[in-house]
Amino acid sequence: MSDTPPENAGNPDFDAMTRDIAEVPAVEVIVTVAVNLMSAAAVKLGLTEEGEKHKDLDEARKLVHALAGLLDASATEISSFHAAPLRDGLKSLQLAFREASSVPDEPGQGPGEKYTGPVFG
Repeated sequence: MSDTPPENAGNPDFDAMTRDIAEVPAVEVIVTVAVNLMSAAAVKLGLTEEGEKHKDLDEARKLVHALAGLLDASATEISSFHAAPLRDGLKSLQLAFREASSVPDEPGQGPGEKYTGPVFG
C-alpha cells in the first residue's frame, strides 16, 4: 500500500461540475445567487443572532447594491413568482441598512436605490 495520494485527490472534477451546472435552469442559478447575496447582506447588517459581531455596513452596502443590480437585470428573465419575494427581501435589507446607518443616505442614494428608486419605511 502506497502513502502517495491518488492522482486526482484534492483536484475538483471540472467535467462533473460542468455537467451538474448544465442541468440547472438559469432561473434557479439567479435565485440561488440572489438568496446568497441576501443572506450575506443580512449578516453584514448585523441581523443574525451574533448581530454586532459581524456587522460591517460598508460590506453590506456592496452586497445590497449587487443584489439590486442582479434583480434589476434579471427582472424580465425570472417570473413574478420568483421575483416578488426577492424584491421584498431586497426592500427589507434596504430599510435595515437605513435604520443601521448613523447618518442615513438621502432618499434615492442608499444601496441599490439606483435600481429600485427611493425606499421608504
